[in-house]
Amino acid sequence: MTVFAFSVTPLGVGESVADPVAEAVRIVRESGLPNRTTAMFTEIEGEWDEVMPVIQRATEAVGAGGHRVSLVLKADVRPGHTGQLDAKIARVEERLAADEMEGGHS
Repeated sequence: MTVFAFSVTPLGVGESVADPVAEAVRIVRESGLPNRTTAMFTEIEGEWDEVMPVIQRATEAVGAGGHRVSLVLKADVRPGHTGQLDAKIARVEERLAADEMEGGHS
């Protein structure tokens, strides 16, 4: 199982890229795979062979109309682990809560 973080942006379309980026996010959400969108990246979790076609479709949608596209892709490949989209954050939050109970970090 892999958690992917990606950002896809059309180049040369002006200052606002909200419309094409929204289309990419729609494609990710319609995939049915666990996902989350933040101000900088969209994260999606699944097997390589099921996630990469989603990222490809999102990239193609952003490039519709012949626009050049910038794609940044990062992957955390961790076989045998599922639910890491939320579990990774939960582990950090647990550490922060433990630090707060102990009166801060050392």
